[in-house]
Amino acid sequence: MNNNSIDYIKAILTASVYDVAIKTPLDAAPNLSNRLNAPVFLKREDLQPVFSFKIRGAYNKIARLSPEERAPGVITSSAGNHAQGVALSAARLGLRSLIVMPRTTPQIKVDAVRRLGGHTVLHGETYGEAYRHALQLAREYRMTFIHAYDDPDVIAGQGTIGQEMLQQHPGPIEAIFVPVGGGGLIAGISVFVKYLRPEIRVIGVEPEDTPSMYEALRQKKRVRLDQVGLFADGVAVDQVGREPFRLAREYVDEVVLVSTDEICAAIRDIYEDTRAIAEPAGGLAVAGIKTYAATHTPSGQALLGVIGGANMNFDRLGYVAERTELGEHREALLAVTIAEEPGSFRRFCHDVSEREITEFNYRYAHPQEALVFAGIHLQHGAAEKDQLIAELHAKGYPVLDMTDNELAKVHIRHMVGGHAPHIPHEMLFRVVFPQRIGALQRFLSRLGQRWNITLFHYRNHGADYARVMVGMQVAPEQQQQARSLLHGLGYPCHEETGNPAYQLFLGGAAAMVETQPTTAMGHVALGNMQG
Repeated sequence: MNNNSIDYIKAILTASVYDVAIKTPLDAAPNLSNRLNAPVFLKREDLQPVFSFKIRGAYNKIARLSPEERAPGVITSSAGNHAQGVALSAARLGLRSLIVMPRTTPQIKVDAVRRLGGHTVLHGETYGEAYRHALQLAREYRMTFIHAYDDPDVIAGQGTIGQEMLQQHPGPIEAIFVPVGGGGLIAGISVFVKYLRPEIRVIGVEPEDTPSMYEALRQKKRVRLDQVGLFADGVAVDQVGREPFRLAREYVDEVVLVSTDEICAAIRDIYEDTRAIAEPAGGLAVAGIKTYAATHTPSGQALLGVIGGANMNFDRLGYVAERTELGEHREALLAVTIAEEPGSFRRFCHDVSEREITEFNYRYAHPQEALVFAGIHLQHGAAEKDQLIAELHAKGYPVLDMTDNELAKVHIRHMVGGHAPHIPHEMLFRVVFPQRIGALQRFLSRLGQRWNITLFHYRNHGADYARVMVGMQVAPEQQQQARSLLHGLGYPCHEETGNPAYQLFLGGAAAMVETQPTTAMGHVALGNMQG
C-alpha cells in the first residue's frame, strides 16, 4: 500500500462526519441468510438524516473548506442524495447552496433538497449533463464546487462506512458488496478494508444498463457510456470519477451487474428483513449478494451489503412490486392457446391446478382458438418453469414463454383486450372472491359451461381477495338467468355492462354503436347495454 493510500486511511480515521451523520447499525438479515445459506448483514445507511450515505462525504468536504472557499457558497450536481447531503451540510455551517439536478430526478429528492434550504436548478436528462452545467454555474457565480464522488475528502467521508463495518463485524467476512455510481463510496470503503483486512473481497454492484465501473475496469480506462438507465437514478452516472477509478483498479476485486427485476426483488428482500423500503440504488448491494451466492459455494463467512439510500418515490412502488416476482424467478409469463369453447378456461385451470395462477388475461379474438396471457407462480425458479411448459405441451397446449420478454412485462400484460366486434349480447361482471390456491378454478367451476366466456382479467396481487372481470356471451332471453347465477355464487358481484369504460374500450359491436358521438358537442351516449 503506497503513501497516498496511507493518507486516505488517516483521512478516514479523522473524518468530520459525525457532526451530522450517525453511526448506522449493521443489521443481520435472517430471511436472506436462510435462503442463501450464508450469514448476511446489511449496513443501514438508509437511516441517515437524509436517508443516504451521501451526507458523510458532503459534510467532510464542506467542513474542511477555508473561509475564502466558504464565502461565496457551495454548488454541486447530483441525482438527489448527494444534493441533500450538501444542502444539509451547508445549512449546518451557515452557507448558501445551489444544487443542479437532472430533470429525471425523483420529485421526492428535489423536494427534500428544497426543504433543507438548498436552491435547485433542474438541467439535463443525466447526471453528466447536470454536472457540466453546474461547473459552468460555479465559474459564473464563483461558488465552490462540491463533487459528488471525485474528491479525496468526499471519498474519505464515505470510507468511514468501511471503518464502521469492520468494527461492527470483527469476525470472518467473505465479501462486502457496495453500490457503484460515480465510485466514491466503493473507493473509500475498499481502500480502508483492504488496508486492515486484505482477505475480504470488495465487490461493486451496478445496474446492467449503467455499467460505468464495470466497463472501466474491463477496458482498463475510464469510459463514457452513450446512455444510462434511469430506474436506479442514484447511480445513473455515465462515467466514473478519475480518483475512484484509480483506487478501484487497485482495491476492488470485481463488479457484478444486475437487472432491474433483480433490483426490485432485492428491495423486497430488504423490506422483509428490515421493514425498510430501499430506493433502487439502495437495493443494488443485496441484488449483488444474491447473484454472487448463486454462483459461489457458501464458505460460511459473512456477506455484507451497503443499503445506500431510501429516497424512494411512492408512486414507484407499484412497478417495483410487479417486477419483484420476475426478479426472483417466482413467476412465469406464458402465452397459452386454448380452445374457444365453453369450459376451456376451467380445463386449463385444472391442468395447472397445483400451481397458483397470478394473472389471467383474455379477450375474444378468434372463433376457434383463445390466446391467454397467464402468469403462474413458481416455487422453485426457472427449472419449474421449464417443467410447467413441458407439461402444457404434453397436454396439447401451444405455449410461448414471455417471462424474459421486456415488451410483454412492461406493456402487453396491461393491454390484452380491445373491442371484439363479432360478439353479440356480451355481459360484463366484476367479482371478488377469497384468494387461495385453486380459488380461480373453483370460481370457474361454479360459473359452469352454459355461456361462452369472451373476456377475462384476473391478477393476484397477494391480497386476501382476488378481483376478477369476466365477460360472457349471453342471449337476451337468458341474461336474467346469468345475473341470478353470478349473484348466487355468494361473492360480491357487480354488473358492469353499462360502464362507459367498458363500452369505450372493450365493448362488442353493439356497444361500439352506442358509444358514437350523438350531439353537436361530441358527447358520447352511454346506454345500459343489455344485449
